[in-house]
Amino acid sequence: MSVTIKQGEFFSLLGPSGCGKTTLLRIIAGFDYPDHGRVLFDNKDILPIPPDKRQSNTIFQTYALFPHLTVYENIAFPLRLRKLGKDEIDERVKHYVHMVQLDDHLYKKPSMLSGGQKQRVAIARALINEPSVLLLDEPLSALDAKLRQNLLVELDDIHDKVGITFIYVTHDQSEALGVSDRIAVMDKGKILQIGTPYEIYEAPATRFVAQFIGETNIFSCTVLSCEPFENEYMIVVDVPALGTTINVTDLEPQEVGSEFDFTVRPEKIRITLNPPRSTAAGLNVFKGVVEEPVYSGFQSKYYVKLDDIPTAPLMKAFKQHTVFLEDGPDIEWKDSVYLSWTAVDGYLVKDVDR
Repeated sequence: MSVTIKQGEFFSLLGPSGCGKTTLLRIIAGFDYPDHGRVLFDNKDILPIPPDKRQSNTIFQTYALFPHLTVYENIAFPLRLRKLGKDEIDERVKHYVHMVQLDDHLYKKPSMLSGGQKQRVAIARALINEPSVLLLDEPLSALDAKLRQNLLVELDDIHDKVGITFIYVTHDQSEALGVSDRIAVMDKGKILQIGTPYEIYEAPATRFVAQFIGETNIFSCTVLSCEPFENEYMIVVDVPALGTTINVTDLEPQEVGSEFDFTVRPEKIRITLNPPRSTAAGLNVFKGVVEEPVYSGFQSKYYVKLDDIPTAPLMKAFKQHTVFLEDGPDIEWKDSVYLSWTAVDGYLVKDVDR
């Protein structure tokens, strides 16, 4: 793989367990060495430089705090190794303690702290040496969901304040989408796509990326026709799994007979009890029965079995709850429904494995 990370960027390595994220991070940190290749910091190859001499610090999933030292002493430890003066150490420790909002816990030991507070100590200790690059190896995965979300916002705020490069390893798509300037999606030791969160989600480069980032409906398809449409192209594709054709737009013309994967996100699909009134060009409409409704508070997820297509997989559609629901969602189990989406809401993905 080859990747360039910009100075000051919040860059995430995203992928399933075992895809190589942590290995790549350990190579950058100096804990592992590659058989071939180079790691450049400002165009200087740092592979011969030991980990403690590189301009990088690492935050681990397990915190790695000294249990017998207080918060103050844990954060001051790197500066004491450098034999800085007492006053300078005190000033810098209190600055970073304030940044991670631990002023009231300065003299507590790790055993007296929550998981989120321990991770903040680890972040402050890593930042106090003022590295050029901060490496974060799934630092929030041991925390509960609510705390993880709160600390993620704080971590993004810290990045904005210190302005150094963050390289963040995670398998959680929502984490990467929420804080990253750019994301590299990895699988089996390869980078499949690099882009902004918007590019990764809305315009996936491969079938794997489309399925791994969020939820989607995805089918193999073949191009039947391609005609100019406004500033794009209206393409009709045959979808064997659905036993019919689907309309989709693309910025580029596609040859008749070309094979793709068609994907449409569940939140792009409108689910209604009555036929859609939309007259949008290329509107796709299917009728089906709700096999499984899943109420999630702010939205409901519906898994719909399409009519007259016994071999078709269940279609996923999400409906946001934007008003008060006194009697619950209006669409329930076994209701007959209509699924509809416009041609511009779908996307064609070239399957690189074909």
